[in-house]
Amino acid sequence: MEPGPSRTLLLTDPVTALPFQPMISIIDELHWRGMLYAATEGAAEHFAEAPRNTYIGFDPTAASLHVGSLLPVMGLVHLQRAGHTPIALVGGGTGLIGDPSGKTSERQLLTKELAAANAEGIRSQLERFLDFDVKSNPAKMRNNLDWLGGLALVDFLRDIGKHFSVNQLLAKESVKRRLANEETGISFTEFSYALLQSYDFLELYRREGCTVQLGGSDQWGNITAGTDLIRRVEGVRAFGAVLPLVTNAGGTKFGKTESGAVWLDPALTSPYRFYQFWINVDDADVGAYLRFFTLLPRDEIEALEDRLRTEPQGREAQRALAEDVTRRVHGESGLQGARQASEVLFGGEIQGLAADDVADIFADVPSSSLSRDALGGEGTSLVDLLADSGLTTSKSDARRSIEGGGIYVNNRRVTDVEHRVVTTDAIEGRFLVLRKGKKSYHLVEVG
Repeated sequence: MEPGPSRTLLLTDPVTALPFQPMISIIDELHWRGMLYAATEGAAEHFAEAPRNTYIGFDPTAASLHVGSLLPVMGLVHLQRAGHTPIALVGGGTGLIGDPSGKTSERQLLTKELAAANAEGIRSQLERFLDFDVKSNPAKMRNNLDWLGGLALVDFLRDIGKHFSVNQLLAKESVKRRLANEETGISFTEFSYALLQSYDFLELYRREGCTVQLGGSDQWGNITAGTDLIRRVEGVRAFGAVLPLVTNAGGTKFGKTESGAVWLDPALTSPYRFYQFWINVDDADVGAYLRFFTLLPRDEIEALEDRLRTEPQGREAQRALAEDVTRRVHGESGLQGARQASEVLFGGEIQGLAADDVADIFADVPSSSLSRDALGGEGTSLVDLLADSGLTTSKSDARRSIEGGGIYVNNRRVTDVEHRVVTTDAIEGRFLVLRKGKKSYHLVEVG
């Protein structure tokens, strides 16, 4: 597919409030970033001819997006930067049905109330990325429950269902995969999902003049079914483009960790954990992720990749990635807090951190409990505390370590062997952080 001629438009980034530089065409931009997996014929020319209304659907199965949703979100960002109008469609209606794509069993059905609440949470997160107030091409958010909720079944089957071949639906990869599982199969509810998604495209064409749908590569069949429906019903040409499904160098699905999904909601994944997720990206993945998830220009990304090859130990590319994405999702204050929390493990200042942050940072280090009463009055001997915690092998080892300057309480060195730990030393009255040497930590929970 040949890219069309360039278009330019000057916008303002809703996060940084800095003016954008003139952009190349949206197709060129997605190409060099590796974000364009496939597109229907003529899509590049369609984008090049005029500003287009383009949508991506988001499933409201949770009140928060996770990092696996960031690639389609960034697709909308690039569309808006290039002068097109992005439409975020929340599936308040289709979310009650469930998309079988990529699923081995049927989803738990949502209530209408929960789907609506989840849609509100998604809107607030999208505002970190998209500008809903800019005069020229403001982003829009729509909910397909607005048209699916009042749909008459007989009318839908007569007017829409007649355009779909059961044979073609059975040939869809998501359907074939489910039919191969004799135990679960696929319900008619999920089997009908492709019709509803196609109808969404038709309704957005009618209501918003939307002529392009973007999605993950697993949505190709649903998207092309929508373009076919618009052609059959309205007699006009619509287009689709799909983004790659992101994996890491080991082939694992992007965004999954041992502890589960990485969420954009700080109540589900703290800014510290979020920042650490990006800092720990493998060298083999960081170049692609810089292209996918940041707005850094090409020359800056390539310079970071060069330094990664010559000085991999510096992890400069990972820091640039972590800072850019964390700032956009959690704001400058969230980024600063994540940085401070990250430095704590290397001896950084603990003072000022909340107890919940401390618990998050030291979740994986050895820990023990201590009665609050033990810290009352004159408190507890640090020597006893070190020995009882196991951070030192004995009380004599504790004394030697203190005298040698190798013991820290809340990352502050203690050199007095007679030092006693009192209630006010506990962070928000809940935690003490003991350290021996540079990296041996022990968390004491006070209760």
